[in-house]
Amino acid sequence: MTDMRTPTKSVATSEAPTYWYGDETPDRRVRSRAVLEALRLYRAAEMAMRRRTRESMAMGENELLVLRYLLRKPEGSVRPGEISRYLGLSTASTTAILDRLERSGNLTRVANPGDRRSIFVRVSEQADADVRRTLGDMHDRMLAAVIDMEPADSAAVMAFLQRMSDAVDGVAVDDGATSAP
Repeated sequence: MTDMRTPTKSVATSEAPTYWYGDETPDRRVRSRAVLEALRLYRAAEMAMRRRTRESMAMGENELLVLRYLLRKPEGSVRPGEISRYLGLSTASTTAILDRLERSGNLTRVANPGDRRSIFVRVSEQADADVRRTLGDMHDRMLAAVIDMEPADSAAVMAFLQRMSDAVDGVAVDDGATSAP
């Protein structure tokens, strides 16, 4: 299990300028490194949880992503093309994923009543129950970790996470200019 305590002083307080963190003042660099290290520890714990979930449910990452996507769409009006766009995969790859999920009893394909040429995919009741059983306790613990946050703290965390998302999303579209991360 990942140790989620505050990073050790030796890791978080080195004052030597580094390639990764530039020439900021020592106190800003220390705080920045401690926050980024805490974020890395969280990401490592989350990745380990996802791996354990995939193993316990005998599914790949994309299969779990499809189930989570479908569970957020309770109306059940999801076309396979929407899933392809969500995953960023070809329709052939998406079809293979949907075939596996259907064979394992995790989703069903139903005719689109408004267009007989197309179908909708829906998560099965079995998959809904399996996901809730597998992830329910973890979701409860995550909610307990944030439920008592003050509104200003919640806003600060959400703004930080949005900035981090923007920073990492920018990597793929970077024009190749070199700059310190």
